[in-house]
Amino acid sequence: MPKRMATISQSFFFIILPFLLCSKLDIGSSESSCGPIVADDADRIQFALNLEFLEAEFFLIGATGAGLDQVAPKLARGGPPPIGARKANLGHIERRIIEEFGYQEVGHLRAIISAVGGLRRPQYDLSPNNFANIFDKAAGIKLEPPVDPYANTVNYLLASYAIPYVGLVGYVGALPALTKPASRGLVASLLGVESGQDAVIRALLYKRGRELVKPYNITVAEFTRGISNLRDQLGKCGVKDEGIIVVDRHLGAENKTRSNILSADASSLSYARQPQEILRIVYGTGKESQPGGFLPDGGIGNIARSYLK
Repeated sequence: MPKRMATISQSFFFIILPFLLCSKLDIGSSESSCGPIVADDADRIQFALNLEFLEAEFFLIGATGAGLDQVAPKLARGGPPPIGARKANLGHIERRIIEEFGYQEVGHLRAIISAVGGLRRPQYDLSPNNFANIFDKAAGIKLEPPVDPYANTVNYLLASYAIPYVGLVGYVGALPALTKPASRGLVASLLGVESGQDAVIRALLYKRGRELVKPYNITVAEFTRGISNLRDQLGKCGVKDEGIIVVDRHLGAENKTRSNILSADASSLSYARQPQEILRIVYGTGKESQPGGFLPDGGIGNIARSYLK
């Protein structure tokens, strides 16, 4: 296929992808649980360790080549090191940003463990193969060569796009259910920083939004749209995720923008997800009872483990 025709066909695919997902995959399926769960504050906050450990390892190793076992080994409690993570080929500015994010996640882990107690770090799969599988699903095609998240700055930022936002919407979903002021204060503070991280990543990608991700002839914005649609598909609870550029102004802020640097609903309020949705997404299986993806052996904590019984 000529290069120009390949570009046109891939771009057309990403235009129609949201409609394919909604009609064929039934994002809002009533068969999936989407409502609040019953859990105490400690279990809800410990559930967040599944995402905080993941972010800490991905950011620390990606920026410095050294993970929790070198930076703060006691926090891992003897849990296995992540599979396949390595130092990424990042630009100077992006490396400084990601390094800061990594150390922020160490602080988050300490704060959570101090408040509700720690758990053994679970097994994570941060290998290029796992990320390549995510990108293939987001694109709807087998990409050749496979996308390597550690190869360059753009690939790493796109891989980062796939992670912090899930924790952010999880905190938004948890806050209304917390009963203790100290719990609400902790989660609100964690949410503030997670939101900032996600905003920075999205802004860096937005700056590159119309650039082609080599050698795929797919733009950065199209990849973010595909990843967001995939997360909605896996979450099975409606549209709670959007790429950095929307295809229609009516989907933008006050129906006036195509830029979408902050993902939000029609009232520009943050989306929220429940734990079962988050597990479906990070497992990559669409089922909270079927581990895989980033957590091949399943999540940690009473909430995550309850779905595996």
